Amino acid sequence: MGSGGGHGGGHGDGKVLDIKVADIKSVAPTFHHQAVKLSEALTTLITALDGYGEPWGDDKPGKDFGKHYKPNQKHIESAAGILVLGLTSIHEAMNDMADGHVDNDKLIEGMFTKAKKAQQDGPGHGGGR
Repeated sequence: MGSGGGHGGGHGDGKVLDIKVADIKSVAPTFHHQAVKLSEALTTLITALDGYGEPWGDDKPGKDFGKHYKPNQKHIESAAGILVLGLTSIHEAMNDMADGHVDNDKLIEGMFTKAKKAQQDGPGHGGGR
C-alpha cells in the first residue's frame, strides 16, 4: 500500500506529476507581489537618480563621467524592468498552468467516467450492421 510511486497525475488527488495544483496557486501570487515591489523600487530609483540631474558637473572630467554613467544607468533600469516583466510572466504562467492542470484533470476524469459508464451499460457497439 504505497502512497508514493509513479509520476502520474489526474487521479483526483489534485496532483499533476507530483505537483499539487493548490501549491502552484498559493505560490503564484508571490511573484505578482514581488513584481509590484520591484516595479515600485525601480520607479523610486529612477525618480531619485533623475532628480539629481548631472551632479558630476559640466567640466571635462564631469562630461567624461556622464558619457559612461548615463548608458549604464539606462542598462540597469532596463534590466530591472525585464525582471519585473519576468516575475509578472511567471505569475501568469503559474496561474495558467494550475488552471490548465485542473481543467485537464477534469477532462481526463470525464473521459474515463464516460468510458466506465459505457462499459457498465454493456456492449453497445457493433449491434446494428
